[in-house]
Amino acid sequence: MAREFQRGHKAKISDLTAGTDLYVGVQIAAPGLTFDISCFGLDANEQLSDDRYFIFFNQPKSPEESIQLLGAQSGDTESFRVTLDRIPAAIQKLSFTATLDGAGQMSQIGPGYIRIVAGGEEVVRYAFTGSEFTTERAVMLGDFYLKDVWRFAAVGQGFDGGLDALLKNFGGEVAEEEAPPAPAAAAPGFAPPAQATAPPAFGAPAAPSAPQAPQPAPSFGAPSAPTPPPAPQQPVHTAPTIAAPLAPQAPSPYGQPQQPQFGQVPGQAAPPAAPFGQQAPAPYGQPAPAPYGQQPPGSMTPGAPQGVPQGVPATGAGLQAALQPYKETATGQRWTPQNQQLMRVDLTMGGAGVLARQGSMVMYQGKVDFGYKSAGFVGRAVGNATGQEMQLMRCTGRGQVFLAEEGSHLHPVELQGDGICVSAENVLAFDESLQYEVRRVEGHGIPGGALFTMLFQGTGTVVVKTHGTPVVLPVTPTTFADCNAVVAWSAASQVIVSSQVRLRRNAYPGHSGETVNLQFRGAPGNFIVVQPYEV
Repeated sequence: MAREFQRGHKAKISDLTAGTDLYVGVQIAAPGLTFDISCFGLDANEQLSDDRYFIFFNQPKSPEESIQLLGAQSGDTESFRVTLDRIPAAIQKLSFTATLDGAGQMSQIGPGYIRIVAGGEEVVRYAFTGSEFTTERAVMLGDFYLKDVWRFAAVGQGFDGGLDALLKNFGGEVAEEEAPPAPAAAAPGFAPPAQATAPPAFGAPAAPSAPQAPQPAPSFGAPSAPTPPPAPQQPVHTAPTIAAPLAPQAPSPYGQPQQPQFGQVPGQAAPPAAPFGQQAPAPYGQPAPAPYGQQPPGSMTPGAPQGVPQGVPATGAGLQAALQPYKETATGQRWTPQNQQLMRVDLTMGGAGVLARQGSMVMYQGKVDFGYKSAGFVGRAVGNATGQEMQLMRCTGRGQVFLAEEGSHLHPVELQGDGICVSAENVLAFDESLQYEVRRVEGHGIPGGALFTMLFQGTGTVVVKTHGTPVVLPVTPTTFADCNAVVAWSAASQVIVSSQVRLRRNAYPGHSGETVNLQFRGAPGNFIVVQPYEV
């Protein structure tokens, strides 16, 4: 019996079947959409170092034929034959993907799956639906990966950028298409312009081919399966009824009687106009209008509660409509704020891991490993002496990690070879590729003789957390900040400790409490970040 996998589940192939000649079937469909299903053969760094192992309709097999594209059969949209014991040692992972050819989003797909069949028997199936995705145009469905033995993982990870983003993630290059030649003669000014349509990415025909009868699967692979029911048709709604406004009545010609209005007795004069600011009286035989802001008598539905707005809200009703504003936001970037207090990091984007404050993970999906990040003896000694010690964990793998801490506001700061000084207390997470060290801020008249901060440099992102919404100020010769409220500043800024400690002043009951401030100096372009909170 086939094992049902969920997103993130993985298992050894040997636990699923003893065979190595496997059939992989993918079923994915949506009304009016076309999909391209491919297999990427990746190296140990999960990169497409040999494009001969990019298996798609234009390259249906690998050089040694260990991976073969079989086409649609047995109810599957696309299928592959994978012979694990013939895959070369340089290939460490097989990633099966689906991309949209043309307009659309993965949220429009119906129920689909990726399955593995061995010896004519289905051994594992990962089912998915469009509700698991939003604006993605490409999705990694499942992986075969070599970790001492071959294993299978259900991935379900999407990319907003489609095939281009997928190729860049695997280290491939996207071939630029040539611009179409200019027309010989321009269309006349009164004629509509000619519609030029760019060729699709995979050269798919304009009209979908007629469905073929299911063919029997090869002896090594999938069993015969009944043809799946056709996708439900989109409901056709009738056009809304539009009521035309009544045209104003034109005055009668001079000397002829005017036609009476509706509800007015012939020969009776029109009712006088209402005084300014008051409502006009109702025509004869009609009820008087209700005062402004109230409903007329008899218009309330019997049994309806008074004072409660009736009808379905504009955003729809039901559980899905209520949860729609809080759905996961996937932008195809490595760091994506989900809201002011929650940060999402996609470990599949970029090669380096992420260092985060211990205990800051609130949820993750995919294959993610969490390890302890030791600062070493020297690092612990420096951290204890300066107060800039960070208890960190290392996040690696392929998946998404959601980070938060005590409802603090989170701000991703991307560095492109520059630097920023941030107190260790205000650091939530950062890319492992960044360099960081403790910097000393000299000063006189303060406890310990100096202040300390963390300096981050290089290329990557550091996530800064604040209490409330901070303010960013440019550095001028007259810029001062409370050392307990400042969060970060540009590394090129010059920092001077301005102490206002006065023994006589401190002795007075009316002392202000503002004793140590930081003065910032620097060229135009430098900045400081201050939070509305004192640590």
